[in-house]
Amino acid sequence: MKLISAWFRIPFWQRVAAGFVLGALAGWWLGPAAATWFKPLGDVYVTLIRMIATPLVFFAVATAISSLHGQKSVAALGGRTFAWFAVTAALAVCIGLGVGAVLQPGTGISGLVVAPDYVVKQVPGPVQVLLDVVPANPFKALSEGKILQVIFFAALLGFALVKLGEKTTRLRALLGEGSEAMIQVTRFVLEFTPLGTFGLIAALVGAYGFEKLLPLLSFVGALYLACALHIVFVYGGLLLAHGLNPWKFFRGAAPAMQVAFAASSSFAALPASLRSATHNLGVDKDYAAFAVPLGASIKMDGCGAIYPALTAVFVAQYFGLDLSASQYFIILLASVLGSFGTAGVPGTAIVMVTLVLSAAGLPLEGIGYLVAIDRVLDMMRTMTNVTGQILVPVLVAKETGLLDRDVYEAASTNLGIAAGEESGVDTDGEMDREIDRIRP
Repeated sequence: MKLISAWFRIPFWQRVAAGFVLGALAGWWLGPAAATWFKPLGDVYVTLIRMIATPLVFFAVATAISSLHGQKSVAALGGRTFAWFAVTAALAVCIGLGVGAVLQPGTGISGLVVAPDYVVKQVPGPVQVLLDVVPANPFKALSEGKILQVIFFAALLGFALVKLGEKTTRLRALLGEGSEAMIQVTRFVLEFTPLGTFGLIAALVGAYGFEKLLPLLSFVGALYLACALHIVFVYGGLLLAHGLNPWKFFRGAAPAMQVAFAASSSFAALPASLRSATHNLGVDKDYAAFAVPLGASIKMDGCGAIYPALTAVFVAQYFGLDLSASQYFIILLASVLGSFGTAGVPGTAIVMVTLVLSAAGLPLEGIGYLVAIDRVLDMMRTMTNVTGQILVPVLVAKETGLLDRDVYEAASTNLGIAAGEESGVDTDGEMDREIDRIRP
C-alpha cells in the first residue's frame, strides 16, 4: 500500500513524463527488440482508450445537448466554435508557410526515395463526406468507433429529449448516470497512461533508428518548430487576448497533450482532452461534451493546416518550383476548408496533404518521401491538434460565461482517480478535492 500511495502522490503529468523518458531509454538500449517486448503494452493501452472513447462520447453528447437549454443555445455555441476552428486553422497555415519559407527544409536535399508502402490517397468529395456523417446503422457506428457518426446520432437523440420534455425525464436521468459512469471508467483507464506511454515510446524508439530520420531531419525540425510556435504564440496570444493566463491553460492541458504525443491519435487522447477541459480548466461539462469530440473530428491544426502547408513548401523547394501568390492563397484556402471537408476520413494528414498538393498543382510523389518518418511527425502534429481541441472550448466558454475561473486558475494536472476516492492520497492538493466536490 505504501508503494501505491507513493505512486499516487506523484502528479499525473510527472508520471507520464517518467514513462516517456524511461520508454525512450529502454528503446535506445534494446533497439528493435524493444518493439517485441514493449509494443503489446502500448497496444493494450490504446485499445483501452478506444474502448471507452465511443461510449463516453455518446453518453456525454446526448446528455449535453439535452441540457444546453434548447436548440438555439446549441446553434449559437456551435457557430462560435466553428468560427474559432476556422480562425486558428488559418493562423496555423500561415505559421506553416512562414516556417517553410524561412527554414527552406526542401532546399539542398537530393536522392529521396518514395516509401514502398505509399499509396496515393483518394480524397472523397464533399457530398460523400456529408453522407458519411449520417450513420445508416447507429449501433454499427458505435461498434466501429466512428466518432462523427456517433456525435450526429447522440445530438439527434439529445434534441429529441429536449422536444419531448418531461416525457423523457427518466431517460435523461439514465443517460446522465451513464455519462457519470463512463467518466469514472475513464479515470480508471487513464491511470494506465504512464505504462502505456512507456510501451508506445519504447517500441517507437527501438523500431525507428536514427538512419530513417537523418535525410529528412531538416523537415522534422521545421515541423516541430512550426507546431511549437503555433502552440506558444498563437494559442498563448489568443488566451491573453481573452484575459486568460496561458501558463494555467498549458498546465491544465498538459496531461492530454502528453497522451496525444505518445499515442499519436486525437481519438485516443479524447478522454484525456475532455477531462482536461472540464476538470482541469473549468469548461462547462455539457458544452465541453459537445465541442471537444467535435474538435477531435474536424479540428486539426497540426495534421490539417501546418503539415500540409509546410509539405507544400517543402515539395516546391525540393523540385525547384517557385510558388506564386495565387498558389499560396490556394494552399491557405484548401487547408482551412479541407480540414472541415475531410472530417472523419481515416488518415487525415495524408488526405489533407494530397488535397492541398493537388489544389496547388504540386507533385504528389513528394508525399511518399515523408511516409517513412510519418510516425515521428504525427506525434507533434497530434499534440498540436489536441491542444487546439481544448483551446477553442476554453475561448468560447470564456466568451459565453461557461468557464469556471476558479477551476481555471487552480489548473489541476490530475486526470486520474481523484484524491481520496481510492487511495486516500492527496495527488494534487486540497483544491482537487474541492473541485471534485463542486463539479462531480
